[in-house]
Amino acid sequence: MTGGHRRILVVEDDPETAGQLVESLTSNGYKVDLATNGSDALSRGAAGDYAVITIDRMLPDIDGIAVMRQLRDDGIAAPVLIVSALGEVDDRVRGLRAGGDDYLVKPFSFVELLARVEALGRRSDTIVKETILRVGDLALDLVSRTASRRGKDILLFPREFQLLEYLVRNEGRVVSRAMLLQHVWDLHFDPSTNIIDVYVGRVRRKVDGQQAYPLIHTVRGVGYSLRAPG
Repeated sequence: MTGGHRRILVVEDDPETAGQLVESLTSNGYKVDLATNGSDALSRGAAGDYAVITIDRMLPDIDGIAVMRQLRDDGIAAPVLIVSALGEVDDRVRGLRAGGDDYLVKPFSFVELLARVEALGRRSDTIVKETILRVGDLALDLVSRTASRRGKDILLFPREFQLLEYLVRNEGRVVSRAMLLQHVWDLHFDPSTNIIDVYVGRVRRKVDGQQAYPLIHTVRGVGYSLRAPG
């Protein structure tokens, strides 16, 4: 983890555990902010540039999983370490699928926690570097969640940005409607629904309208592909 990117947000409502976490991380060179409930975690998480966020599952106001989902929906890409007494396989799977990057079961060794935080911090350094995705003259800013072509801003609503980001990350590949439903909407129903076509149509008009060449292509009977010519 780089010297300028050692801020950590600890989300923990138990005073004893929170104190131990803050003391341990601070003594190892991290700058630590503490949130004792979900509401505070959401406001701090959205406002701060954190290398890692540790979050307890059981918070007094908002479930930790719900907090994490909201942070992800708000475009917060910082790696999240879930720290929880809920240690069954189903609990861990649910946490990781909701956007967590690692899962540590209470009680835990602080040496192990530090090792996991350090590992996630190295991943965070990579995330910080990857803030702009480009295909041709299209640019997606993953921090501000904005898009532009040839330097001209494209107004996208959050779901439209998610859809375009998924297509960009799969540049050159054919993406099926079922894949878009699963990865953009987190839904698993009949892929023949026209919600995909409606949203792709909106994004295509905004991204490709009045441009020198189209980026979003329909692969008849299969799905869509985003690619630049050449």
